[in-house]
Amino acid sequence: MRTLFLTLLAASTVFAQGKGKAAAPACDRACLEGHVDRYLDAMVAHDPSKVTFSRDYKFTENGQRLLAGDGLWNTMTAKGTYRLFVTDVEAQSVGFFGSIQEMDAGAMIGMRLKIRNNQIAEAEQFIQRSPSSAAGFERIGYKWTDPIPAAERQTREQLIALADKYFTGMASNDGKGDYPFADNCHRIENGNNSTNAPTPAGQTRPDPKDPKVTGYSGQWGCKEQFESGLLHFVTRIRDRRYVAVDPERGLVFSYIFFDHSAGDTRDFEKPDGTKVSAGPQQPWTWQLAELFRLEKGKIYQIEATMERAPYGMNSGWSPWEDGMSQRARDVAK
Repeated sequence: MRTLFLTLLAASTVFAQGKGKAAAPACDRACLEGHVDRYLDAMVAHDPSKVTFSRDYKFTENGQRLLAGDGLWNTMTAKGTYRLFVTDVEAQSVGFFGSIQEMDAGAMIGMRLKIRNNQIAEAEQFIQRSPSSAAGFERIGYKWTDPIPAAERQTREQLIALADKYFTGMASNDGKGDYPFADNCHRIENGNNSTNAPTPAGQTRPDPKDPKVTGYSGQWGCKEQFESGLLHFVTRIRDRRYVAVDPERGLVFSYIFFDHSAGDTRDFEKPDGTKVSAGPQQPWTWQLAELFRLEKGKIYQIEATMERAPYGMNSGWSPWEDGMSQRARDVAK
């Protein structure tokens, strides 16, 4: 009852404030990021009446549609120290990737807000409930705030196309695709280094070209992993929703699903013809929030959080056909 009351209170506030008023001016970067902090503060207070929602407001958490005041609204206890914004002024959307505290345990949130007339029209949040992941991101501490020189900035369409080559290159990876990684490209997943990890003491770094190596290594660079062909067990990467793009900083925020169909898809050949069996042994889906830092037509850094989801799960924002599609979609505008 408390959740329903707060939701109705917030909605009634919106209706009263919006009645008879002209459309609010568009939000700039500071305005959009301010909406995120007020939203997070309201969740810490467990009080949705502290933010203003539009009449047709929609909210999902980990792919499930909920009422404002439900889910993390009941359990978030503090904001963390890791904060990364993907601020899309053109689309009036803002992505946020950061650490939080839930019942005083660390977690990560990948969130995006759609702002209309200075009100929150859409809120989508993906929670990865892992203290070690939150601690890892706080320790690594990438901020991605440096602007791209104006003459080198790419359009949102170019940035999405570049980021999408990552997903296309990973899905049914064969080692022969277009992999536009910078030489120092680095990927972090769930607070851990998924590329360029130090070789443990007493061990030898695996050689990506060694026929005896049948599993990709986190010690390899981005391009080495893709060129190995050993990511082939990722059957498809679907519902590729690009929800915030920041050309000024070369940033892209996406939500996607990685499907592993298992069965015969586990059996494949490396580029050198070596036969390999790898990947989950049951049908498996990862739900992810994934961010990219892009410069000069190259992928420089990638950050992601992921949780296992029911196989074939939909985001709650896409029709079934789009949810199963592997095409890139700019859904921010």
